[in-house]
Amino acid sequence: MSCGCKTSGDSAHSCGTKSANGCESVNTCGNSYKLSVFDWLSNINNPSTSQTDFVEVRFKNDRKFFYKNVHSLPLHMGSVVTVESSPGHDIGVVSLTGELVKIQMKKKFTSEDNPLKIYRLANQKDIEVWQESRAKEEPVKIQARKIAYGLNLDMKITDVEYQGDGGKVTFYYTADNRVDFRILIKEFASTFRTKIDMKQIGFRQEAAKVGGIGSCGRELCCSTWLTDFRSVNTNAARYQQLSINPQKLAGQCGKLKCCLNYELDSYLDALSDFPPSSTTLDTEKGKAFCIKIDVFKKKMWFAYVERSMAWYDLDVKDVKNMIAQNKNGEKSLSLEEANTSNIPVKSVDLIQENTIDRFERRGKNSGKSQNKRKPNNNPRNENKSGENRPDTRPKISQKTPIQAAKPPQAGTNPKKFKKKPQPRRDDNV
Repeated sequence: MSCGCKTSGDSAHSCGTKSANGCESVNTCGNSYKLSVFDWLSNINNPSTSQTDFVEVRFKNDRKFFYKNVHSLPLHMGSVVTVESSPGHDIGVVSLTGELVKIQMKKKFTSEDNPLKIYRLANQKDIEVWQESRAKEEPVKIQARKIAYGLNLDMKITDVEYQGDGGKVTFYYTADNRVDFRILIKEFASTFRTKIDMKQIGFRQEAAKVGGIGSCGRELCCSTWLTDFRSVNTNAARYQQLSINPQKLAGQCGKLKCCLNYELDSYLDALSDFPPSSTTLDTEKGKAFCIKIDVFKKKMWFAYVERSMAWYDLDVKDVKNMIAQNKNGEKSLSLEEANTSNIPVKSVDLIQENTIDRFERRGKNSGKSQNKRKPNNNPRNENKSGENRPDTRPKISQKTPIQAAKPPQAGTNPKKFKKKPQPRRDDNV
């Protein structure tokens, strides 16, 4: 039996195996094409001596293993097979066949001695038992978390996987420290009435099993194609001139992102042409130290020790020449003369640009400046059509003294009899 569906790595869909060409929504084989291997040797006619009896069988999510086809069954990618397990048997989907299996076995250091065997192609009864077992995984996981929480164990149950025949259930968990789960296994065995297997996984493996979308907008690398997890440290971020911000550098697993290592070699090759960042230049106007490095433009930013608020960008070649002059006991040119752009950049502007409230302060300043720049238009000088009338009032001379208004009479409302100020006359009028 085989499945012709493709789920594009979506764990919400899965292969339906009741019919040879149909697909169902029952979660039978997990993420169907998760961590799949592209068989680039499928269209190549290999010699008969290079054929292998081993096939790669995939189970739930990213769990895979290699089995030997002892009965020479006609297997291809997508075939549902019954394989050897301890105890009983398990059911999985063939994910790789042919010559490429040998390469994968060599890559994962899998020995061909005493291999596990493929019993048969899965029949209808095997598939029904398999689907029933897989349907119980989600409620079992919720109940297992409640039991672990009731025992006050510092652990997190990430995933639950039933064996194909339902004879064993495996609990995958993560924990920071060692966990004594002897009492927990007894509770699980009495509750679920089956053999219990506990496997501790790392936080990266947990993210690979759960899956998700990264900050780049794509599926996680660990859940789609990344199989080996290399160590990542903050030096990779420093070499790439990234800010050491744990919230931005950490992935969904809580560890540093694996993609920090992707371009690290290119940055190291580019930085090999740069002088060390601790370089100090002895110029005609004083000593200068390096502020930062621009890898792509191949420039280094320097500032004087006495005036560290002004930065000057220099080419790497110019910096090397200045270092050579200092080694010969000569003082190099000043940063103003060596700077090609002759435009110093103040670090104060850069600091203000990197602050959190820069957008709020920009809005406030822009609002104040706009209010200051607005002309004080008198509505009396505007007609109904919106056009400004010419000001026909006589100009007031500063020489004419201000006439004081008479005080209001007793018993009257001062607001009602408030005298309006009259325009002053010019001396020439």
